[in-house]
Amino acid sequence: MDVFSDFLIIGSGIAGLSCALRLARHGKVSIITKKSKLDASTNFAQGGIAAVLGLNDSFDLHVKDTLEAGDGLCHEDVVKMVVERGPRLINELVSLGVDFKTAADTGSFDLGREGGHSRNRIVHALDVTGREVEKNLINRAEESPNITFYENHMAVDLLTRSRIFRRGAVTTESEDTCWGAYVLDAHHGRVDTFVARFTIICTGGAGKVYLYTSNPDIAGGDGMAIGFRAGVKVANMEFVQFHPTCLFHPHAKNFLISEAVRGEGGRLMDAQGCYFMEKYHPRKDLAARDIVARAIDRELKKSGADCVYLDITHRDADYLRSRFPNIYQTCLSYGIDITKDPIPVVPAAHYMCGGLVADLSARTNVNRLYAVGEAACTGLHGANRLASNSLLEALVFAEAAYQDIAAQTEENKDLLNKDFPSWDPGGATDSDESVVVTHNWDEIRRTMWNYVGIVRTTKRLIRAKHRIDNIRQEIDEYYWDFLITRDLLELRNLATVADLIVRSALIRKESRGLHYMPEYPQRDDENWSVDTVLSIYDSNHDRYR
Repeated sequence: MDVFSDFLIIGSGIAGLSCALRLARHGKVSIITKKSKLDASTNFAQGGIAAVLGLNDSFDLHVKDTLEAGDGLCHEDVVKMVVERGPRLINELVSLGVDFKTAADTGSFDLGREGGHSRNRIVHALDVTGREVEKNLINRAEESPNITFYENHMAVDLLTRSRIFRRGAVTTESEDTCWGAYVLDAHHGRVDTFVARFTIICTGGAGKVYLYTSNPDIAGGDGMAIGFRAGVKVANMEFVQFHPTCLFHPHAKNFLISEAVRGEGGRLMDAQGCYFMEKYHPRKDLAARDIVARAIDRELKKSGADCVYLDITHRDADYLRSRFPNIYQTCLSYGIDITKDPIPVVPAAHYMCGGLVADLSARTNVNRLYAVGEAACTGLHGANRLASNSLLEALVFAEAAYQDIAAQTEENKDLLNKDFPSWDPGGATDSDESVVVTHNWDEIRRTMWNYVGIVRTTKRLIRAKHRIDNIRQEIDEYYWDFLITRDLLELRNLATVADLIVRSALIRKESRGLHYMPEYPQRDDENWSVDTVLSIYDSNHDRYR
């Protein structure tokens, strides 16, 4: 089946929905999402959105905090653009119905504070900010006659000029053009051709490449993988942010304890009740995430303990229940009363600072293909993302992509009248060896956790590379022999992203931001103050099919 639309958006989080609502003014929008439209990382975001809205705050301070967190790799022009556009876009969300918390006495935003910020500037809806934003954007999108959701649909590969006319024979980095994507309809088990004049990748991050993550199950780096296979450059894939505080409990899965808890006075302590962050940074528990995560990792390795504890029991119990209702109820369901008990926490993979290289208009190096949100690398985050800058980035670049696309809406209208080749399964058959998928999925995630985690060594990275290379070869053979399923596509993408992270980490021989190597403990500006950029056309890459 062929589906034609003016705009194809891959992903249904804040980035994709913000793009869709704007682009619907100019034509038909198709949104594909591999599970339900509510299954997006945005829906799980707790803390809030950083923006300069306080009287004692300024753009310069927000820029300074972002640059400091990014440890010398942020693109300052990008940082300034994002910070300066933030307040207007927050007010736009309010006009769409998003109910941010306000102060009872003044009616102004109740601004929280998180690690790395020098001022209170986090706009929030208590501890369910992402859910509140996602709900309102979906409601608006469902009201639009020009927006169609395709749930349980997953992009297989992008529909590009080189794929159609030259298949795998492209060997130079000439500009390619994207005309949509081949998409698996998981309902019917078939691959459809989605043709569009413009395609926007908004698929979120890749936390599921690690064994322990705060991310939902959908975060497998799909957009990064399909973009890279289509010739889009990727950058800074070595900078994986590990959130310092995920709930540690045998029955809890992926539950994040928001950084806002530390912003409200929560302190980290060991099993003996000793607070330890003052040993690692002047800002103590409000240091940037990379510093806090490494500190916890070091404390756990010294003590051999399974977790550390986040203590906020000194705050008023009624206040904690009202400020963190979701965290309070979830912890209580596991027998932890945060008003009386310290919360057991461990670091977990949380955010990918790298991704598909996108410019100030969210354009990639493939014509008519854009990347917005966590799937993109815009230069905002550098070597480490400042807390609550992620949803802000998605809002700003969704608007930037829209503005760039809107200026071209009269172009290429005849594209929708052309015929494009249907998906060719070749001689693939149904698989009776699904255990291969399960085994490789588990091995990738354990390998990445054990060898490419918070602290890395060259020896561990080389070991990881050998294992990932072997797994990739096995997946590649399996992929072409058997009919595709969502599980197989996710595994293929996971292996691609793991490979990119390992290769990038091996290149950067220094310690900077989220990338820490004891062999190279210092930041080396003379040799490594540039982005790590990889292309499918690099001589040190195998050609991905």
